[in-house]
Amino acid sequence: MIVKTEDELDKLKAIGRICAQSLEAMAAALRPGITTQELDEIGAKVLADAGARSAPQVTYDFPGATCISVNEEVAHGIPGPRVIQPGDLVNLDVSAEKDGLFADMGASYAVAPVTKAIENLCRDGRKAMWTGIRAVQPGAPLADIGNAIGQFAAKNRYTLIRNLASHGIGYSLHDEPGEIPTWPDRSERRKISDGLVFTVEPFLSLGGRNAVEKDPNDEWTLVSEPRALTVQYEHTIVATKRGPIVVTLPG
Repeated sequence: MIVKTEDELDKLKAIGRICAQSLEAMAAALRPGITTQELDEIGAKVLADAGARSAPQVTYDFPGATCISVNEEVAHGIPGPRVIQPGDLVNLDVSAEKDGLFADMGASYAVAPVTKAIENLCRDGRKAMWTGIRAVQPGAPLADIGNAIGQFAAKNRYTLIRNLASHGIGYSLHDEPGEIPTWPDRSERRKISDGLVFTVEPFLSLGGRNAVEKDPNDEWTLVSEPRALTVQYEHTIVATKRGPIVVTLPG
C-alpha cells in the first residue's frame, strides 16, 4: 500500500495504536502460571473493545486472536492450554484491522529468571529491528533493510531466519510489495516508494536459519531449523521523506 491521504495515515495510526495497546496488555499479564489462551483472551478483549478485528482470524481463520510462540516456537503459535513457566521465551504477535486498514506488530519477552544470553538476545533483537527501520528512506533499495540487519547480526554472532520475511501491509494483512527480506538478499532489487507501508520484523536467532512446521498435525506453528531460541520484534511503518513513521505505538 502507498499512503496517499492524511485520512489513510490517520487510520493506520489508529489501528497501529490499538495493536500496540493490545500487545502491552498481554505483556503486562505475562507471568509464570498464566496460559497462552488466557493471554490471547486479554489481547482479544483490547481489540474488540476498540472496534478492531483480529487480522489472522479475518484473513486466515486462525484459531486465536493473536499468535503466541514459546521457546522452541518461532512464529504462529496457537494460543491454548500451555502454561507459561519461569525461564520461558515468549513471542507475542498482534495484527488487526479497523476501518479497512491493517497493522501488525510483535515482540519477544523473557520470563525471569533467564540466562544472560537470553537477555542479550532480546536486547539485540530489538536493536536489529531498529537497525532495519533506520535504513528506510524513499528512493533507497529495499535491500538496504536486510543488508543493515544482516551486518548487525553477523557483527554480534547471531543468525537470521531467512524464510520469514517482512511484508507490505495496508488494505490487507499482506499487501504490496509482498515479502521484503530482513536478511542480505542479492536478488532484491526493488526501491522504497514514498508512502510505502510495510513491516520490519527480523527473526534474530542463536543458530536457527529457517522456519519449519513443528508438527504435521499443526498447520500453523513454526520452529527453527536447526533448533535454536529465536526472537522477533516488529513494527508497521510508513516510508516518508522526513523519515519512517512508526504507526504501531501505544500513545
